Amino acid sequence: MGPRSAVVLSSATMDKNSTPPSSRSDFLRDIVASDLASGRVREVVTRFPPEPNGYLHIGHAKSICLNFGIAAEFGGTCHLRFDDTNPSKEEQEYIDAIQADIAWLGFDWGDKTYYTSDYFEQLYDWAVYLIKHGKAYVDDLSAEEIREYRGTLTEPGRNSPWRDRSTEENLDLFERMRAGDFPDGYRVLRAKIDMSSGNINLRDPVMYRILHSTHPRTGDAWCIYPSYDFAHGQSDAIEGITHSICTLEFQDHRPLYDWFLTNLPVPSVPRQYEFARLNLTHTVLSKRVLLRLVKEGLVRGWDDPRMPTISGIRRRGFPAQGVRDFAAMIGVARADSVVEIEMLEHAVRDTLNRTAPRRFGVLDPIRVVIENYREGAVEYVDVPNNPEEPDAGTRAVPFSRELLIERDDFMEDPPEKFYRLAPGREVRLRSAYFITARQVVKNAHGDVVELRCTYDPATKGGSAPDGRRPRATLHWLSAPHAVPAEVRLYDHLFASPYPGTGGRDILEDVNPRSETVLRTCVVEPSLAQPVVGQTVQFERLGYFCADPDSTPTMPVFNRTLTLKDTWAKLRAKTA
Repeated sequence: MGPRSAVVLSSATMDKNSTPPSSRSDFLRDIVASDLASGRVREVVTRFPPEPNGYLHIGHAKSICLNFGIAAEFGGTCHLRFDDTNPSKEEQEYIDAIQADIAWLGFDWGDKTYYTSDYFEQLYDWAVYLIKHGKAYVDDLSAEEIREYRGTLTEPGRNSPWRDRSTEENLDLFERMRAGDFPDGYRVLRAKIDMSSGNINLRDPVMYRILHSTHPRTGDAWCIYPSYDFAHGQSDAIEGITHSICTLEFQDHRPLYDWFLTNLPVPSVPRQYEFARLNLTHTVLSKRVLLRLVKEGLVRGWDDPRMPTISGIRRRGFPAQGVRDFAAMIGVARADSVVEIEMLEHAVRDTLNRTAPRRFGVLDPIRVVIENYREGAVEYVDVPNNPEEPDAGTRAVPFSRELLIERDDFMEDPPEKFYRLAPGREVRLRSAYFITARQVVKNAHGDVVELRCTYDPATKGGSAPDGRRPRATLHWLSAPHAVPAEVRLYDHLFASPYPGTGGRDILEDVNPRSETVLRTCVVEPSLAQPVVGQTVQFERLGYFCADPDSTPTMPVFNRTLTLKDTWAKLRAKTA
């Protein structure tokens, strides 16, 4: 992505239905406003610092909307900085996917793309600076011994036997670490702070570890890599970040963040602020678990429509506007909580209801023959593209003697309050005619395979001159014109609202019915070669998105969501 003006919301980001930035208020925005008013900062500079070791998920989307949103609202800039300090787990694929996800959400970082690896030389020099000032040392303890010496929440740690090495010895060993004289994990560089501190993060944290692994950007130039705690604050300082916004798990790391900034000759002094991360029911937002799902073949990949990754929800058909609206709805809090996934689905439906074109699709077809309609005749009826948007216009859909309707829209012996098609009953076909079922045709097994009906020619367009109004309106397709399609129905990836609780392995809660593939579906001719990634509403059925697996002869659609909005109903009851 080439140089452009930094942190520009795309034209889709702030449409007429989105929440205007000026109306948003939370403790972070209050802090930023106060810092500008007091003169502590003259320009707001935030950053989004992902690790390129996996795909971004919906929790990252909240952070993206927050960091880029605050920068945009206060006329500042937001940097995209890749925290690429662990080459054994990082890939260019992830870097490309992260950039694509942020751009899809509607945010533009212009030419403000940075990598922690850009600062490796400076970080090394600052590590040497701390050694020279007696505030860092090379330790020979193993990782297991370091954990043992660190102590617990109730017991202080113990000093390493190597803590009091001379400055000269530390400088020599650290230089040899960089030169590759030692194997992986043989030595580390630690900050010398306080092994008795009540904050475990201040008990001589590791700054550098030895890792002989080729880096995606620096190749084999380095075999020692800085820890996140050492690299992050200094990278912020180099870039002039004013507000380092992160999630609550880093709250106890803030004293360490500040310690490094205080004890190093950094060019600026950013401040760290924490907010509650996103937790969703029926969802796991852990890269480690998501990677397990991919590696163990429980999903199709990182972009599987069941995955909570941004690429996954995009493939499923979630619109970026709906995700941004969701981020605005949940707000920014100081304490962790769990958000019902139905709230996200509500925001998505709200957007799609306004924007998704309407189309006809039949998932489980049953044939209807209109006996009094002329054989071979075809006419085209005008159907609205979106009743919510009159300017969306209409489309012409073919109508003929043989139709297909949903099997569930007919019952031979209907119960009370079943208003759809039944023997002797009249229903409306959307934008077409009224039909009445006259005869049921069954196969040798007693299954209904065909319905013989009649139509009223005077009801063209779906209304009767005498004012009668059937109690049901059905969607339909002309059988000769219907296009075969594969449809994938999706449910929650995890059956439990709180996966992995009660001592279970988290993968035990994977929903075996999270994906159902239907291969007998049909769609209207306009969807024969759909636009991959476009979400439409199959009338009366839900929202469906054309999948990249579509071929010229077989379109594939993912069900984004059903039309049922349980969260909206619950909100209406409690309002």
